[in-house]
Amino acid sequence: MNQLTVTEILNLARSRLAPVSESAALDAELLLAHVLGQPRVWLHTWPEHPLSEPERTRFQSLIERRAQGTPVAYLTGRCEFWSLELAVTPATLIPRPETELLVEQALARIPTGSSLRIADLGTGSGAIALAIARERPRCSIVATDRSEAALEVARRNAASHGITNVIFCSGEWFHPLQGGQFHLLLSNPPYVAEGDPHLRRGDLRFEPREALAAGTDGLDAIRLLLQEGHRYLTPGGWLLLEHGFDQGNKVRELLHRSGYHGLVHYADLQGHIRVSGGRTTL
Repeated sequence: MNQLTVTEILNLARSRLAPVSESAALDAELLLAHVLGQPRVWLHTWPEHPLSEPERTRFQSLIERRAQGTPVAYLTGRCEFWSLELAVTPATLIPRPETELLVEQALARIPTGSSLRIADLGTGSGAIALAIARERPRCSIVATDRSEAALEVARRNAASHGITNVIFCSGEWFHPLQGGQFHLLLSNPPYVAEGDPHLRRGDLRFEPREALAAGTDGLDAIRLLLQEGHRYLTPGGWLLLEHGFDQGNKVRELLHRSGYHGLVHYADLQGHIRVSGGRTTL
């Protein structure tokens, strides 16, 4: 059997994925680069490179799994967030680019060189906590999650990047904080309504349900975070969280009713409010 070149097998893979993925070309390149152990740019530098039979077999297997809906990040076990390459597994959400908006706004409230105490609630793969920790190495960060499997992934990510100023703690939301006081609370909580049909489509079918859905309106976790957050914030401390693209007004109301001041709301590149927050009384 003739060996297929990089160009030939990518063309076949794109055709296979086009009906099921809006990013068929990118998906195919990421998976082939993973199989070959090369960066994506290598594929364009060596388009006539022939694949061995084991390489072709492994690649075709991954393409079929992608065609069935498995996210690329779970197939490769890797995802980039804030220029950090992070391990991900089906025990963790796949970090999204829009969550970088939460990191940006958090960093805007942490002066360079400061030694603030920060908590990341529901850390998953550790993406938010590790991004903050790398940018503000003098800060101390506590990252919590109720999933031991997710925390194991987060700890591996910290170790792989040599980040040592994050402590990962097992437990539901605030429970591991043991009454500590923090200058900044951060969270990307579950915020999808339980009955949302998107939970049965695309990549979301493969991600942990408990990290996605929160009650009939998707706001149960956010309500809890806002109600309990005061107890763990220093005077004037900030709480910032990510939420759904259509939840901005509801979250604004919840922040106001929960007694937060100086309310802030930030839009993503599509103009949707995706990050909101407030601070406690000075």
